[in-house]
Amino acid sequence: MKRKIVTIDPTLCNGCGLCVSACHEGALKMVAGKASLVSDSYCDGLGNCLPECPTGAIKIVEREADPFDEAAVAAKQATVPADPVPPARSAPPRETPVAPPPLACGCPGKMAKTITRVSASEFDVQRPASGVPSSLVNWPVQIKLVPITAPYLKNAALLIAADCTAFAYPDIHRRFMPGKVTLIGCPKLDEVDYAEKLTALFQTNDIRSVTVLRMEVPCCAGIANAAKQALVNSGKMIPWHVVTISTDGTILEE
Repeated sequence: MKRKIVTIDPTLCNGCGLCVSACHEGALKMVAGKASLVSDSYCDGLGNCLPECPTGAIKIVEREADPFDEAAVAAKQATVPADPVPPARSAPPRETPVAPPPLACGCPGKMAKTITRVSASEFDVQRPASGVPSSLVNWPVQIKLVPITAPYLKNAALLIAADCTAFAYPDIHRRFMPGKVTLIGCPKLDEVDYAEKLTALFQTNDIRSVTVLRMEVPCCAGIANAAKQALVNSGKMIPWHVVTISTDGTILEE
């Protein structure tokens, strides 16, 4: 039968193994340092592995393939231990973070915190009086308000940023926004699933790349999860990565 199924370009695969751990059906394994499809019947063609590939080696194609066999997948998972997945080369081992004590407010994102800054006299005196120029190239910027057919989305590199990042990281206009179309939102306060809107946006436009800028607080994971789900839903292989900002303005993960 002809159906959608993943294909892997071995010349682009860097052997990171991220796609193997992302495939819930166990359709992928590492062979001679490269990701490989174990069997057509193990691949459901949904592409959960797509957003994990940092090099664009995985794509969804439509070709003649054996039908997806859910029973065979279940039997395999019940009898065969999962292949060990090597750690991503780009992600060095980290110390296990120590969980903070429970907060009275119940939400880390609402915890009151004073951030000590240097005095104005200690800033670079050579900084232009006019400050850093704006790098914003589009309006509106709210995810909920941006039309999916906006002309500036064609062949765009996207910056999907949580609202608070611009206040926590003051250099956002110089460090993250140049050359990108900026979309912002708050997954906690907007009370909306961005995945549906972003899926339509990805499917309608030829997006070149996606950078997600989020805060370290747990509730901010929603904006990264929505982008990831939208990439899977779109069926496109768009390079993407997530940058995490701490509440004191430090880049924790990039």
